Amino acid sequence: MKIALNIFGGLLVLIGIVWILQGINILPGSFMTGQIKWAINGAISAVIGAGLLFFANRRKSS
Repeated sequence: MKIALNIFGGLLVLIGIVWILQGINILPGSFMTGQIKWAINGAISAVIGAGLLFFANRRKSS
């Protein structure tokens, strides 16, 4: 479960970064280029991915 959450969380962060860059017109070449809604969606997915990474890697108290 930990490995799956790490993979999924990492992918969400990477996808979110790409969407942010396309939304703010830094990474051109897509229908998402220059549309601020994709930057917002990217930020949301990156935050969710970071939360999954944090949740998967937190230490359990004994």
